Amino acid sequence: MENITVQGTEVLVEGQGPQTVVCIHGWPDTHRLWDSTVEALKDQHRCVRFTLPGFEGPPQDRALSLAELTARLLAIVDAVSPGKPVTLLLHDWGCVFGYELAARHPERVARIVAVDIGDARAPEFLKSLSAKQTLMLVFYQVWLAKCWVLGRFVNARFANYWTRMMARKMRCPAPPDSIHWCMNYPYAMTWLGVGGGLRGSADFKPHCPVLYLYGTRKPFMFHSQQWLDRLNATPGSKVMGFQTGHWVMVDKPQEFVAVVREWLGD
Repeated sequence: MENITVQGTEVLVEGQGPQTVVCIHGWPDTHRLWDSTVEALKDQHRCVRFTLPGFEGPPQDRALSLAELTARLLAIVDAVSPGKPVTLLLHDWGCVFGYELAARHPERVARIVAVDIGDARAPEFLKSLSAKQTLMLVFYQVWLAKCWVLGRFVNARFANYWTRMMARKMRCPAPPDSIHWCMNYPYAMTWLGVGGGLRGSADFKPHCPVLYLYGTRKPFMFHSQQWLDRLNATPGSKVMGFQTGHWVMVDKPQEFVAVVREWLGD
């Protein structure tokens, strides 16, 4: 295993192969989310993982903006695969940030494996939700956004408590003691405009093949039917649902890895 640091972010590089797979997790996870996936892929692929900036601990001065976070991701890709595009393996907020990277720098992304988050910021997705589903989405996201503010400016212990309570209700597989309020900053960006918010984010329309895997055992999906139809009509892309919750790679790790390996061409 190789360990490098890129602009303050610790990056782990493991495995060998002609393809570099850059893994980006979401809430409330760290690079540890990909442990079993990397173990299964590293015999054929060079796997890169890291904990998202801001998820490691309290911000030293201010939260990164979307542009700054995208620039950090680009710097990591350039450091681990100079001159050659990579495959992105994304989950949850990793999808949102990975899509932004792919939209801004399409020449650096050859393929995308996206897990459980599709066009969740598109009008088509919002229209697909019922009133009850919309309220559920807004409730948990605003809750987490407020916990970020509580931790940043008032009391970190209380913010951790309420963040972990929400994680427990959402059946997050991450160990509770690894979850903290700092990880909520994407929600604070979305609902409170922290770091400039998500205004100005790119309209992501896949320019490359996409493998989209999602769990079906959830109160609502994070994609529209139009997203599935678009991918199904794109040469080289594939869509597959699993009888799991949001964390497909944790609920059914062997099935997940088998599909990913086959699509990558092992």
